[in-house]
Amino acid sequence: MRTRRRRALMLVLPLLLFILVTFLMPIGQMLFQSVYNPDFSVAAPSLRQWFKDHPQGSEIDEGAYAALAADLQHMAKDKLVGAAGQRMNFDVPGTRALFTATARKAGDLAPPYKESLLAIDKKWSDPMIWRAMRSASSAYTGDFYLAAVDMTRDADGKIVKVDEKERVYVKLFVRTFGLSILITFICLVLAFPVAHLLATLPMAKSNLLMILVLLPFWTSLLVRTTSWIVLLGNEGVLKSALRGIGLLAHDTEGPQLIYNQTGTIVAMTHILLPFMILPLFSVMKTIPPSYLRAAKSLGKYSLIATLRLIGRSVA
Repeated sequence: MRTRRRRALMLVLPLLLFILVTFLMPIGQMLFQSVYNPDFSVAAPSLRQWFKDHPQGSEIDEGAYAALAADLQHMAKDKLVGAAGQRMNFDVPGTRALFTATARKAGDLAPPYKESLLAIDKKWSDPMIWRAMRSASSAYTGDFYLAAVDMTRDADGKIVKVDEKERVYVKLFVRTFGLSILITFICLVLAFPVAHLLATLPMAKSNLLMILVLLPFWTSLLVRTTSWIVLLGNEGVLKSALRGIGLLAHDTEGPQLIYNQTGTIVAMTHILLPFMILPLFSVMKTIPPSYLRAAKSLGKYSLIATLRLIGRSVA
């Protein structure tokens, strides 16, 4: 018994290693990079130490500006200002230019450092910049996830919503999930009768219909997308046909059918429909044809009956 289990494990082990190396490890690395960014903490060791010694809410004193001046000189010398400024720019847009411009004059900084830095740019007194530098002084941060849900931290470190004009990610998530649900429903409605036909028709007709289902897989995605542009464009086949039969005036463009939500729904339904048909067909094929014909004879209740048969087959 143990020998059989070892043989089975050895047979499955290459597949497990393949999934681990090509799938799980890249996802884990991506998730790690989403909370890890050492660019600023490495470039600003003096500020990192000052923030460590002074908790949140401490006054930004001359010692903080002295640490900033030392780090700017360090960045200019080791050419780290670009990476540090880019990291800061994620939290406070425009700060990369501030770091770059100040680093060019870092060699001229002298005590009192606060006055020297403010003489270069008044933005160095902005509490939001100091809050962002405190957050970036740690290589690990959750601020990227806050930005993904239109949240940020204020000058006191509290989590707040970003300005209303900058709230875009939540709307995009909602729109994406909404379109996903709608396209899934449309694919299910279109795929169910096709899968039912494939499972109940005679073998010769079923094979011919299956070829039509598989035909999109033999065509390049780029070709299919281009075809939809030709069909749905302002001067495309569909609108030309509508103008030809008088349903659309020749001097009007009519409704926009591509480069918008409508075009997205049409194209994604076309791409994903075979992926809905094939699983439904594979399940229906295991159901005896007599059961499917009996469910079909129930009229308006045939869909419910067939779904119950599919549920029993899966279970």
